[in-house]
This record gives sequence, structure tokens and C-alpha cells, in this order.
Amino acid sequence: MYYSRLKLASVLGVCLLGLLLCLPNGLRNPFPSMPWRQIHLGLDLRGGSYLLMQVDLKSLTHDRLQTLADTTRETLLKSQLGYRNITTNADAGIVSFNPRDPSEADADVTALEKLPRVVPNEFTVKKRDNGSIVLTLSQDAVKARAREAVTQSIEIVRRRIDATGAVDPEITRQGDDRIVVELPGVSDPERIKTLLGTTAKMTFRLVDSNPMHATAPPPGVSLLPMSNPAEGGPLPVYDHVDVDGTDLTNAGAAIDSQSGEWAVSFTFDSIGTHAFSTVTQANVGKRFAIVLDNKVIEAPVIRSPITGGNGQITGGFDAQRATDLALMLRAGALPAPLSVVEQRTIGPSLGADSIRAGMLSLAAGFVMVILFMALFYGRFGWYANVALLANLVLMVAILSLFEATLTLPGMAGMLLTLGMAVDANILINERIREEVARGRTPLAAMQAGFERATSTIVDSNATALLAHVMLFVFGTGPVRGFALTITIGIATTLFTTLLLSRLLMVRWYALTRPTSLPV
Repeated sequence: MYYSRLKLASVLGVCLLGLLLCLPNGLRNPFPSMPWRQIHLGLDLRGGSYLLMQVDLKSLTHDRLQTLADTTRETLLKSQLGYRNITTNADAGIVSFNPRDPSEADADVTALEKLPRVVPNEFTVKKRDNGSIVLTLSQDAVKARAREAVTQSIEIVRRRIDATGAVDPEITRQGDDRIVVELPGVSDPERIKTLLGTTAKMTFRLVDSNPMHATAPPPGVSLLPMSNPAEGGPLPVYDHVDVDGTDLTNAGAAIDSQSGEWAVSFTFDSIGTHAFSTVTQANVGKRFAIVLDNKVIEAPVIRSPITGGNGQITGGFDAQRATDLALMLRAGALPAPLSVVEQRTIGPSLGADSIRAGMLSLAAGFVMVILFMALFYGRFGWYANVALLANLVLMVAILSLFEATLTLPGMAGMLLTLGMAVDANILINERIREEVARGRTPLAAMQAGFERATSTIVDSNATALLAHVMLFVFGTGPVRGFALTITIGIATTLFTTLLLSRLLMVRWYALTRPTSLPV
């Protein structure tokens, strides 16, 4: 029951620090250059948009098989080995072809076994009984690429949304292939949907100049539509990617000085600059297609080699389209398309109603607890109420320090924490009552009451902590917010109950030296 000056100063200092950290939630920042941390309101309190998006993992497998098929063609031709009927099957995860000559089958397998693998044991090469050769992707490699694709998609989605200026977005993973995007304050998500639904995979490929291939393209050539149908019909474009958009280092929207129209300027890194320079030097006079998500933006003729690593895309853009395309190129291409599975929009008025309802329930519950403690435990009940108020302040302070997002379940968690904190104070006061009834002196009764109640309080809060940590680890969205609030509340409850309320009782006893306790 003894409190040294250092212990006293430490407890009061923590309470004062908590009060200071709470102030930014009710005041404007008087020093804009200084950090001003505060709680952010979640989607259900502020209003905004909710998007549930799914990563198209099948297209990811299809793209990898297409790349593998292209690599197979190049490898066989370099080894002077022929092939017939090379096909891909995304459902089965295979690339298959027939050797030009059955006697070359073993040589084909040997050449393809040397192909580089993105991950160990990514695919196997086998000769079937019918003479065909099959490259099969392993399931472990497909799952690994899927996990990597979802993680990469989350990061790219975050970069794209941050570039739009959206405040406090929440981007989380749900399941194996879904991403939840919550945008507080964004009531019209159409532009966001367009930004996130566009893969923005840009490639630079040569156009097949053979007029016969404009209607019947051979293997290795695809008919791709123009992004602007008014510019003509589909173009025969080689599947081989000469320059990849992943080599871009920067992109921006600007007005073309010659045409006066909006355009997107871009810059390559050293690898992209070398590849762009090599292909333009070797193909002067040919058309070079700029392909975005399998649509040709434009296909200009290469007039002269481009060696500077800079370029410009024109295509009838307006200011918004040019800005969005530049934004997506800077953020990077999604590894696979995203589709919107679910969309909800919450109006600001509904958010305001939720805030009022949450604050009303929190205030009503707080007042009822205070009255209960005051009526049942008198002076010690009021000390418990002071500790309860400090508990609420410390919870808000910690949430502000980490700039947490408060949701309606989070507010429910705060109210539940107050109830748990009252339970601890009730245990202490009832234990003190029992010791007084047994005839102990005031100081001995307080000492025994705290000692006997402490183990019970710690045990009950420890089990609650474990349960809510599991909720936070395995839960998503509002469930995690609820669990986080309770977890923080358990820590503040132990501090205020076992240190602050005891401090108040001890200081009262030291000043008054009563002959009986007000219990």
C-alpha cells in the first residue's frame, strides 16, 4: 500500500500524457509543422464507399502459360528444332505441342528442360505416349504465384488510391483472392472503380505488316482491337513483347506542344532504354504498337531510332484520362485483373446518425456505471469512477497515438471495456467489504482486499486478452477494430484499476487516517 514519490509521479504522469494525447481529437492543430495525431473515423461513421474486389487468378495462369509458350517457340527455333500446333490450356495449366519430327522429341525435351524457372520446380517437361510434348505448371508454383499476385495487387491498389488523394483508405486482404477497399468520405466510387479495375499492363510490340495476317493471323500474332474504335479495326500485333511497361520509371500527363491535345509522357529505366533503342534502330519504317490491357492505344511508324529513353503517348485523351493513365503507369500494372464483387455506398448522414447513436450509448452507459458505483460504494465508488474516466482517456490516447480508425464496433468495444473495468473495481470493493466484516482494521482490510482481488482481476483479463488477440489475428474489418479496442482497453484497465484507483485510496487514507472505511 506504500507509494513512493517516483511511483506517484509515474502514475500521474501517464494520466497527464494520456490527456495531452487526447487533445488533438477536439482541437485544431495550432502548429501545422508539428505532428498532430488523432483518431480517424471509419466508413460506418464518416460515410463513404466499400468495394470488395476479386483477383482473377485464372488470367494469371493464362499469362504465365502464354509467356511459357513464347519462350518455348524461341528456344526450339534457336536450337533448330521445329514444332507444330503449340497450344495452351489454362484450366489444366499446360503448354503442349507436337515435334516437327518424332525423332526430335528427345532433343525437344532436353532443350526445354534448360528453360529458366521463376520458382524452383515451377513446371515439368514430359513426352506423352502419342508423341506430343507437354509442359505442366506445378500446383505449388501456381499457388505461390497467386499469393504473390494478391500481395502485389494490394500494394499497387494502395499506391493508386493514395495518388487520388483519398484520406484514410483501408485496404485489407480477405480470403485467398479478395481485397477489401474502404474509402471514408468518397461517396462516388466510379473513378476509383475504373482505376482499380484497369490492369494497366502496358507493352510495346511490333505490328505485323503482312496484309494477309490482318484477317488470319499465324501463331505468334494476335488481332488486337484499337482502344478508340474510330481509328480503325483490329491490328495484327506480334505476341512477343519488345519492351515491357514494367521498365517505366515515371509517367505524367501533359499537353502536346504540336497538337495541343493531352498526352502521356513516360521515361524508361536503363533496361527499358536499351530495349527501346535496340528495337527502334532495327525496325525503322515499321509500325510499333503501344498496347494497354490488350488494346492498341496507338501504332505510330518508327521514323528514326529513339535512344533517349523518353516517349509520349497520344490517343485522344482528355485531362482526366491522361492523368489517370499516368497515375496507373506510375503505380505499376496489376499482375492480374480485378473485378468488383460487392459495392456499397454509405452516405454522410447515415454516418452522422451512427456517430450520434454511438456517442449516446457510450455516454448513457458511462453515466449509469458512474451512478451505480457511487450509490453502492460511496467514496470508494467515486474513486473507481475517476479511474474509469482515466481509463477512457488512456484508450482514446493510445488510439490517437497510432492514428487508429474508429468504427461503430470499436465504439461498442470501448463501452464493453468500461464494463470490464467496473467489474475489476467491484471485485476490489467487495473484497474490502468482506475484510471489514471480518473485523480487520481499515489499513489491513484495504491491503487484504487488493491482494485477494488482484489475482482474480489479472486472470480474468488475461483470458479476455487471449480471446481478443485471436479475434484480431483471424478476424477482418470491423471485427479486428472491435478486438483492437478491447485489447487496448484491457491494458488500460489493469493500469487504472491496480495502480490509479489504489493510489487514490491510499492517498485518502494517508491524509485522513479513518477509523472505519466508507464501504
